[in-house]
Amino acid sequence: MRPKPTGPPKSDNLPLATSDLNDISFKSKEDELVDQALFALMHVLVFVYWLGGDLGAFYTSRFLTQPDVSPDRRLMAAKIVGDVDMAPRTALILTVPTGLALAESKGWVTFGWPVVAAVGVAALLWLSLAWHLHLKHGAASDKLRKLDLAIRWALVLGLGGWAIAGLMGVTPLPLFIALKLLAFICCILLGLFIRSVLKPLGPALMGLNGPDAEAASSNLAQTLNRARPLVTGIWALLIIAAFLGLWTPTTF
Repeated sequence: MRPKPTGPPKSDNLPLATSDLNDISFKSKEDELVDQALFALMHVLVFVYWLGGDLGAFYTSRFLTQPDVSPDRRLMAAKIVGDVDMAPRTALILTVPTGLALAESKGWVTFGWPVVAAVGVAALLWLSLAWHLHLKHGAASDKLRKLDLAIRWALVLGLGGWAIAGLMGVTPLPLFIALKLLAFICCILLGLFIRSVLKPLGPALMGLNGPDAEAASSNLAQTLNRARPLVTGIWALLIIAAFLGLWTPTTF
């Protein structure tokens, strides 16, 4: 009479099951690394198009003040500057969703992917508003312009409060992200300041074909000269933010 087995039944498939679990774990980690690389690439491209677009607009604006360039060509150069400037404006809007997605994938923040997706949708809506304002130029409604302005101020206040809370230890936030948020806020504020400085630009451009073209040209040069230091300030902030993203310090 054969004795009954007392232990759990052996399974010939146990090694295969363990192997399958290891494969699943490996694929999960591999997919996670791919996601991180993708979000990092998107965030880097935002930086590249922001800085590159600003450089292109900055260089082209030089033709607006050259006396040997005809008024018609100056107006064409102004249109090119406006179109090229949409690259950094687009990049500014996409900075938040790409940065948040990267931070979530790295575990630096833990809002959850539904929140990240909601921020991405909101950013796309804001981006469509910004492009609508650009394409319509002066024909866009004042309500939409005020809405765009309100979004920027809401970001300054919201992200600024988050960054300060992180620096004070009120909320868990890595040091480099808090500092990058402050640099981003300063970029928004400088952009708003540049808008106010460039308000005389339109009338000055229109005056190039008028009877007092010399005075219009002088006003044009003065306006651009006041704006250029502010633009270089944005470049410096972008480089600082990029350096912080590569360094990733977590504490003082």
